[in-house]
Amino acid sequence: MKRTSVLALAVLTLAAGAAPAAAAPDSRAMSGPGQVCFWTEPGQHGQAWCYAPPGYAEAENGTQRHAASFESRAGQTVYAISYTVSNCLYREIRPDDYDENWVWANKLDGVSDNTMGCERG
Repeated sequence: MKRTSVLALAVLTLAAGAAPAAAAPDSRAMSGPGQVCFWTEPGQHGQAWCYAPPGYAEAENGTQRHAASFESRAGQTVYAISYTVSNCLYREIRPDDYDENWVWANKLDGVSDNTMGCERG
């Protein structure tokens, strides 16, 4: 009887590990004080990734080159960075700035607290 219970527990554990991961929350609550958050879908839905200054960070969680919306709760201006074949471009994001359907959706590579020598884009 004990052997059957252990086997059943092992099967349940394996099945739980094989279950698909839960989707990231798609609410505005993701964006905390001091952060700029980006979402993969318009209206701040889908997968989310947040940046907090200082420095530079590559976009993650599906938002790189696919950031359809954003919200800034950072207390300073930050810069969305896009790398091109020959240079890089930046887009200024001011405190409390947001966009529900961002035109830069297919350009975001990362975010920095400075323009990194890029051209305005």
